[in-house]
Amino acid sequence: MMKYHKLTAQFIKGYHKKLFLIVFAWMVWGSLYAQKPLRQSFPDVLNLKQHITGIRNIEKSVFSDMGAWHAYALPSEKVDYGSFIGPMVMDLDGKWLAATLAKLELREDGKLIDLSAAKATQHYYPGLLEQSFLINGVEVKQQLIFVSGREAMQRTRIINHSKLVKSLSVSFNGNILLDGLLQKTASGVVFHQTQKENYFTLAFQQKATITVAEKSYHADFGKVKIAPGKSIDFVQVQSYFLQTKELATNASKTDFATALKQNELRWNGYLQSYFSKTQALDSDKSRLAVKAMVTLMTNWRSAAKDILHDGVFPSVNYQGFYGVWSWDSWKQAVGLSQFNISLAKDNIRCMFDYMDEHGMIVDCIYTDKSENNWRDTKPPLAAWAVWKVYEQSKDAEFVKELYPKLVKYHKWWYENRDHDKNNLCEYGSTDGTRIAAAWESGMDNAVRFDSAVMVKNNDHAWSLNQESVDLNAYLFAEKSYLSKLALVLGKKAEAEVWEKQTDGLAAIINKQFFDETKGYYYDKLFNKNERITVEGTEGWIPLWAGIATDDQAKAVMNVMKNKNKFNTKVPLPTFTADHAKFDPQNGYWRGPVWLDQFYFGIIGLKKYGYNKLADEMLNKLFNNAEGLLGDAPIHETYHPITGKGLNAYNFSWSAAHLLMMLEN
Repeated sequence: MMKYHKLTAQFIKGYHKKLFLIVFAWMVWGSLYAQKPLRQSFPDVLNLKQHITGIRNIEKSVFSDMGAWHAYALPSEKVDYGSFIGPMVMDLDGKWLAATLAKLELREDGKLIDLSAAKATQHYYPGLLEQSFLINGVEVKQQLIFVSGREAMQRTRIINHSKLVKSLSVSFNGNILLDGLLQKTASGVVFHQTQKENYFTLAFQQKATITVAEKSYHADFGKVKIAPGKSIDFVQVQSYFLQTKELATNASKTDFATALKQNELRWNGYLQSYFSKTQALDSDKSRLAVKAMVTLMTNWRSAAKDILHDGVFPSVNYQGFYGVWSWDSWKQAVGLSQFNISLAKDNIRCMFDYMDEHGMIVDCIYTDKSENNWRDTKPPLAAWAVWKVYEQSKDAEFVKELYPKLVKYHKWWYENRDHDKNNLCEYGSTDGTRIAAAWESGMDNAVRFDSAVMVKNNDHAWSLNQESVDLNAYLFAEKSYLSKLALVLGKKAEAEVWEKQTDGLAAIINKQFFDETKGYYYDKLFNKNERITVEGTEGWIPLWAGIATDDQAKAVMNVMKNKNKFNTKVPLPTFTADHAKFDPQNGYWRGPVWLDQFYFGIIGLKKYGYNKLADEMLNKLFNNAEGLLGDAPIHETYHPITGKGLNAYNFSWSAAHLLMMLEN
């Protein structure tokens, strides 16, 4: 029999300014027949409670799927029982459209049944919110899933567990928090946000009498009789459309049971796809892998307005991340390729949709393309991403589609970011500003750029006055991946050209950037032998790229394993811990541990045979990064000394790199 890991994930969440409680019931280890659902195989076995306050923190626990632009949560306050919390809508200004858009109200003999007094159970499974409330022999079971990139579907099942026929009056109520126009439709209500094209619709599949006030509605289903042991269902579709032209006149008529089965098959497919390729993982690491998958899927946004292909937000938590970034996309695609090939491909395509005539890839894109950041790009890892997607998919047509674009983008670097034309590139910008050039590195405020100045290359390109070791190591690696991709397409001659371009380049990079006395790689000022001798993660990228000699790799390894520098409680901070400017709490790229850079370091160590040290550092990460193996969300960064999670919650590239690390 085939064996799989099991997951049960449970969150209890609040909303708005209310105190809320997160309850995570995770996976246990064991075997499972293939035909059984993975996500609901075992009962909850672990309850870890964490009390959190503050309106910003609600976003730790939202649920979205299928690339939808709206999200929900489970209620923590008893007064909200009988409803899901939300939706939160995620265009340029993610806000809560409602606290409880469809709250169930039951009456028996004219008396309100107080669901706040019910025995409640709540679950957040991968792809499914589920809750039930039991009171006076009546059980209310509510399930919510997404059926498309615009539609969520909710079923409320009322079950009579008593020995008598139950005669119940059934209605749903909701209140809107945002400004706009709420109107009645034939099957429910539609809300139009003021001064925007965005619409939210709520449609009931069963006939109801709808009444609408200024910002509230009431849907009355009248009286229903339920025999002992029997049940009755009420199904609704909640849809968020970002443009008027998307507005559907009729909501989906899909049968909920069919949609739920399709949802289960889809998610079990994701889980099986990942776990069938990984080494055996213990229960803690298995649940971390599932948490990472859920993180990526929650941050998935389907094509909308000026985002022409599906993409993944860095984090749904932070409104400043309501877009798609190029560097993030390459990394996310590699993680996604292990369980969702289609999304991995589109996550790459959405950035190449905005490649300009020169070959530059825009830094980030938004639903309104006038907001796109053309001041800089991001480090070149696109060919790596396409190759990794190909390894999983074996889709040569995808390679054929992207290869010429990858070539154009690669050449762009040498045409616009090599000031002295010595085949070693610099980070830069299109507007001549140093801040945009630092952004282009992806390491926005890294200490190595503190004294850099700008030089002009042409009318639309400026460079920093320093050549960066990580950039040139990435470009070296990209040549190798372009060679592999050329061979996939049968372009043997082109593959040989790419390989020839790497000939001697490793030696040049080693000579220019490696300091023999310090045993580490550093950026250098061009036209000078002077190196910028601050130690950061850029120093181990040559190991990841396979550029370093064995002796150089050993020297870098010795720096990496030094407990005063990089072998901290959570290892491999972005900046050496013994420097005066080391500031993990406030430094962003001046000390926190970023999991992408951690990954490059670990893979670099393993390439040169330092597997024991790599595994020790991995275990320190898993055990010491706050909540990583527990109930906390995956963070953007981690404090290397305390292990505290820092910056955005539910961060996509962190999740993607965790999947890569757990797979190896």
